[in-house]
Amino acid sequence: MRIDPETVERIKQTAAVADVIGDYVTVKKKGANYWACCPFHGEKTPSFSISPSKGIYKCFGCGKAGDSVRFIMDIEGLGYGEALRHLAKKYGIDIQEEEMTDDQLLRQNERESLLIILEYAKEFFKKQLIESDEGKSIALPYFKERGFSDATIQAFDLGYSPEGWDIFLKTALKHGFSQDIIEKAGLVTNKNDDGKVYDRFRNRVIFPIHSVAGKVIAFGARILKSDAKNQAKYLNSPETVVYHKSATLYGIAQAKNEIRQKDVCYLVEGYTDVISLHQAGIKNVVASSGTSLTIEQIKLIGRFTNHVTVLYDGDSAGIKAALRGMDLILEEGLQVNLVVFPEGQDPDSFVRSIGSESFIEYIQKEARDVISFQANLFMKEAGDDPFKKSELIKEMVQSISKIPDAIQRSLFIQKTSQLMRLEEDVLLAEMNKLHLKKVQQKSMPTLSPQNEAELQALFEPGPEVDAPVEVQNLAYYQELECMRLLVNYGHLEISPEKAPGVSLLQYLIHELEEVHFQTPLFKGIMDTCRSEFARGVIPEPSFYLHHPEEEVQRFAIDASSDKHVLSTVWRDRHEIKVKKDEELLEDFAYKNILRLRKVYNDQHIKDVMERMDQYVGDPNEMNDLLLEFIHLKEIQKNISQELGTVIEK
Repeated sequence: MRIDPETVERIKQTAAVADVIGDYVTVKKKGANYWACCPFHGEKTPSFSISPSKGIYKCFGCGKAGDSVRFIMDIEGLGYGEALRHLAKKYGIDIQEEEMTDDQLLRQNERESLLIILEYAKEFFKKQLIESDEGKSIALPYFKERGFSDATIQAFDLGYSPEGWDIFLKTALKHGFSQDIIEKAGLVTNKNDDGKVYDRFRNRVIFPIHSVAGKVIAFGARILKSDAKNQAKYLNSPETVVYHKSATLYGIAQAKNEIRQKDVCYLVEGYTDVISLHQAGIKNVVASSGTSLTIEQIKLIGRFTNHVTVLYDGDSAGIKAALRGMDLILEEGLQVNLVVFPEGQDPDSFVRSIGSESFIEYIQKEARDVISFQANLFMKEAGDDPFKKSELIKEMVQSISKIPDAIQRSLFIQKTSQLMRLEEDVLLAEMNKLHLKKVQQKSMPTLSPQNEAELQALFEPGPEVDAPVEVQNLAYYQELECMRLLVNYGHLEISPEKAPGVSLLQYLIHELEEVHFQTPLFKGIMDTCRSEFARGVIPEPSFYLHHPEEEVQRFAIDASSDKHVLSTVWRDRHEIKVKKDEELLEDFAYKNILRLRKVYNDQHIKDVMERMDQYVGDPNEMNDLLLEFIHLKEIQKNISQELGTVIEK
């Protein structure tokens, strides 16, 4: 199905790139642009630049670049059309489309098909909860007993999967979904060896798991029967193309804006913890869904805040789990506090028993940074035993060593010194040993000692390789410069005084009429420009910056992005006049074309010389090669004189 060009343009104009990206990471204005830590690779210092005027972004760390549509495609793993529909829905833009047939559904790529069936399943489970007799008599009371309001149930898309073995499967098949895609989404499972499949979540209340963008990517389900034997209390969707448990946080879609505004994320353990706190007005909360905290989950939090407060159950297992996660959080450069609830309480039960205001007061009073918490806990465990105390202090130092910021490490060493009544030098020496060990481990080759040949290869010199600058490489760089000029300035007049009305694009097309670019990307761009010019259109930079082909768009962004900008203060202070590219277009274009022709001519000379060197045959044909060689050398001489360069005789 095709979205008409006018609607596509309206979506791109409405979906401001800084706003779209701001839903996923915290962006900060700096000059004319916005900056953020890149959501596509881990980094501590922002290198992700967003240009509102051009409607594009570029990461100077990993190279990711695009516009608002490309960002949604990359961050959500969607196709071009699906990304447009996502943005249209977000900004309330109507798209007229035909209803998808069964065949069209089957032709959808797997990721899009999974998102469609998961969205359908969510609506099915919600309907079962509210409308079916089972849902109203069994599942809905479960949520109501926990104090969940209708608004909360709606906000988290809570539902119910009926008790029948294959009610969902039959209903989905009836609505045109293939069994293959239903299985790939993890909505059914094999019960026996007879080849039959059954509803995975039958007779369970449903907790849909959403992506950051709010799309349903998986489900968590809790069993209702108290007498059920050999069945897990909670059951999650399996890993799929769209769902990776280690990279997902429950409640992130509902919490992300509040996390950004409050500049702190409360991290809990279970679904009901998130929902109860959210209903109590504490909405900046997510859950690790019962799994050990992972690096991917911490990085996801880091998109929105650098402050994490871990809220775990008051039992010893919960405390130990929290401490393991704390080191990971520290290692990622986030600031972390820990709150432990009274014995037998969890965030869900505690907030329902004391209310939201008292709950917030409790957190503010009981929150401890990692070192204070460990010191308090360890002192109780160690007592007066010096050996135990020594081991526990080492654990504290190990946690401090994870912190990437040197100033923060130093401050925590001072704090530990005061709390444990030890000299700072002793603690620093212990931390330095840990750092040294880490460096040594990184530098050790990961080879098997038994593999003698592999070890020997490390010390055997390789063959000597000369690395002259290839003519082909020179051609690439000259073609690159030509395309840079075309993408950024093709719509401008090359010389308003000498040739008014003549655009740079028109000049390049005329001068390069017989030239065929060797780089496929550049050849494709030039062919497109010739076609556009033939129908009276001179593309502006936005034509390339928002091009649907990723390779073209990425090149255009790279060609128009400057990581560093000359300081106007420094320039004005020293009265330095720096001409812009636009003021030098004629000179730039003329010399670029000369260099391009020289490179192609040099390639031709090299080819003729090789043919002469290998030639065996008619002397007259050899004479033709000599004449061609002389002609090419004359061209080389003329171009070099124009460029003011020296050539070899």
